[in-house]
Amino acid sequence: MSMFPTLNEQMDILKSGAAEVLPEDEIVKKVEYAIKKNKPMIIKLGCDPSRPDLHIGHAVVLRKMRQFQDMGHHAILIVGDFTGMIGDPTGKSKTRPALTIEETRANGQSYFDQASHILSEKNLTIKYNSEWLSEMSFADVIKLSAQYTVAQMLERDDFSKAPIKNSI
Repeated sequence: MSMFPTLNEQMDILKSGAAEVLPEDEIVKKVEYAIKKNKPMIIKLGCDPSRPDLHIGHAVVLRKMRQFQDMGHHAILIVGDFTGMIGDPTGKSKTRPALTIEETRANGQSYFDQASHILSEKNLTIKYNSEWLSEMSFADVIKLSAQYTVAQMLERDDFSKAPIKNSI
């Protein structure tokens, strides 16, 4: 017997308050798999720790994550402490300054404290992206970057607006 609500019950809950669920067929497959294997899905949310406070927009996604938790699934909150030390790659955004690891960790702790008002702590894991990114060697970075073209990287809005500097 499954520890989860039925597929239809879960989809009704997930669709409630949402204009669309994209891609719905993929969510259906994942919910079906979780029910079949009696294994919770893992729902992840990444947070940029540029500031110590979450905003009202975060409440929307956190409430949806809580719905997943209430149906028996597991939530992971990922704080970008390592990437938060980079800041805005264009240098134009004052809202995304480069921070120290201590500042990103303090902001991350603030996120956890605030998110715990919405998320259930019993099936929640907190992770920092420095746990895996700080372990990468330069060779690892090269291997990873080789999987993407310059055009794909430039598609990102923050990089496409970065000023080009001549180093010659």
